[in-house]
Amino acid sequence: MQFFGGSDISPSPPAPTASGNNAHMIYVFNRNGVCLLYREWNRPLHTLNAQQDHKLMFGLLFSLKSLTAKMDPTSLDKGNLGVPQLPGQGCSFHSFRTNTYKLSFMETPSGMKIILITHPKTGDLRESLKYIVVNM
Repeated sequence: MQFFGGSDISPSPPAPTASGNNAHMIYVFNRNGVCLLYREWNRPLHTLNAQQDHKLMFGLLFSLKSLTAKMDPTSLDKGNLGVPQLPGQGCSFHSFRTNTYKLSFMETPSGMKIILITHPKTGDLRESLKYIVVNM
């Protein structure tokens, strides 16, 4: 995290190498929040049990989708925060980045949600997520 003075309190991990695997974790949820698939490749800390982790991840996505729809400058109908949305409703949320990871997200028309956690310097993964959906 960088502050206004430019000091780096918690530096990012080293940039990924061409030969390394940049993916840390993948989650696949159905429209009801049931985790259909979870795999991890690089997760040094395990602070929660799997069920709590899945519930928090699904809740995070639900909240982010609701927030981005509420903040959408192109929509006159803002709705209420916390109200479930149909797939494709509201503005599109694709990813966010912290100093230690990047979360990439895609939702299919059927409501299936695919989440890929990668190195923070990983680029746009929308095409990769589409490939995963098509080949599942």
